[in-house]
Amino acid sequence: MFGYVLPDKPELKIGEYEIYRAIYCGVCRAIRKNHGNLPRLILNYDIAFLALLLSSITDDKLDIRSERCMVHPLRRRNILQDNAILDYAADMDVLLSYLNLRDKWQDGRSVASLAGLAALKGRYRALMDKYPVKSLIILDKLKELALLEKSRCASVDQAADPFARLMEEVIRYGPACTDENTETILRWIGYNMGKWIYTIDAFDDLEEDIRRNSYNPFLCQYDYKGQDIGVFRNRIVKDAEFNLIHTLDEIAKGFELLDFKRYKDIVGNIIYSGMQKKTENILGRGKAT
Repeated sequence: MFGYVLPDKPELKIGEYEIYRAIYCGVCRAIRKNHGNLPRLILNYDIAFLALLLSSITDDKLDIRSERCMVHPLRRRNILQDNAILDYAADMDVLLSYLNLRDKWQDGRSVASLAGLAALKGRYRALMDKYPVKSLIILDKLKELALLEKSRCASVDQAADPFARLMEEVIRYGPACTDENTETILRWIGYNMGKWIYTIDAFDDLEEDIRRNSYNPFLCQYDYKGQDIGVFRNRIVKDAEFNLIHTLDEIAKGFELLDFKRYKDIVGNIIYSGMQKKTENILGRGKAT
């Protein structure tokens, strides 16, 4: 359910893309430092966006250096050096990845998921201790989601709400919430980001969920009865598009209210262009990236 929040690379200036990649690499290195090398394989772009957004609204001094890394040893890369935001993003990546693997194991008994769970179990327990309140909120929302899926909830909006609340909690990073207004804006962005991710993932997975006979809110809400999937997609695509574009509009409203210290154009590229293009691609409205 992760990996949809991407920049529109062709629209970024070269220096802007270097900063984005430096933050991505910084999170990767923070995962290695705090959790070992294996979890670096599960780093996704949504977590990189989290690190970018939080870095852009804080006054923390950021140190980017050109270095080599073990993943790309032949070429030097710009890497954001260790800081608290990178550590937080790395922690959230491992925590959410473990829970995502657990969900996949429970749904399909995937051997790969089971292996991943075994590898991350110790780190997951440590993160539960490190973030006791946040972890309980995340687990509570996942339980709500599981109940809705088990009951085959016939509302995309209702099914998306627990995951939206989960992302609202993930994006609420205490040191960045310098006042009540900033916390409210971050929560609103996180909520709508989660809703957008859940909804676009559900639409993207229609064929796979039909094949596996898995729950999908679109199949339930629009009463799929085994008809041609192309016909079904065409019937529901306008409603899906309306929901996704509305959610992007709400994210954009929050973006415009934030007090950016740096990187506003990079964050804006992701929200206004990257996520928009991803929406068009998944819905079949644009060219694949």
